[in-house]
Amino acid sequence: MVHALSEAPVRALIVEDNRDICENIAAYLDKHSYILDFAYDGVSAMQLALTNTYDVIVLDLMLPRMDGLSVCRKLRADAGVEVPVLMLTARDTLDDKLNGFKAGADDYLVKPFALQELHARLQALYKRRHGKPDNLLTVGDLTLNRSTLQVHRAGRRIDLTPAGIRLLKRLMEEAPAVVSREDLETLLWADERPDGDALRSHLYKLRQAIDRPFDSPLILTVHRIGYRIAEDA
Repeated sequence: MVHALSEAPVRALIVEDNRDICENIAAYLDKHSYILDFAYDGVSAMQLALTNTYDVIVLDLMLPRMDGLSVCRKLRADAGVEVPVLMLTARDTLDDKLNGFKAGADDYLVKPFALQELHARLQALYKRRHGKPDNLLTVGDLTLNRSTLQVHRAGRRIDLTPAGIRLLKRLMEEAPAVVSREDLETLLWADERPDGDALRSHLYKLRQAIDRPFDSPLILTVHRIGYRIAEDA
């Protein structure tokens, strides 16, 4: 299960001198409600970090003009910047990692890395900083706030019927597990289930709102069992 970071887009600074890596990161994170800025050397990274507001920073260790450790130290000690920093590097010894943490890094990811892991680590850093409340359910780029009942996907507000919200809430709470048809019918109608296949009608409307406007579907029918919601649907 992959969790989105927030109802609003997350702004990240990617500091990496390898343009191919930057392109791969951009292609992946663009799908997950990020607003990205890029810097290809340490000096440019400092300028961007000091003149803009970011939620997270991905900082390569080996950079032209100023290395990542120096950038991190200056941001922390000289400028008082507290934005979470994920150190990204090919160095994988314990001393290298400890030096990164001493410089002020919050996390450390060794190259080569999976984009899914990068995304998950950035999520964790964002949640830690912003104190993400437990009432925010997230699957992929979809979020449901259990307090306000607001639903967003890829930063876009989605309006649902009361029945749609109840179904979506249960599916997201159980994700990525399958929820049986019987459980969903009981959720909506208790012991007074209507004639016909009213559940299928409600699920169709939910899919029209959640999946149809977007490239990748999240809601999956599990034949003769029920339904599940997951990013790999």
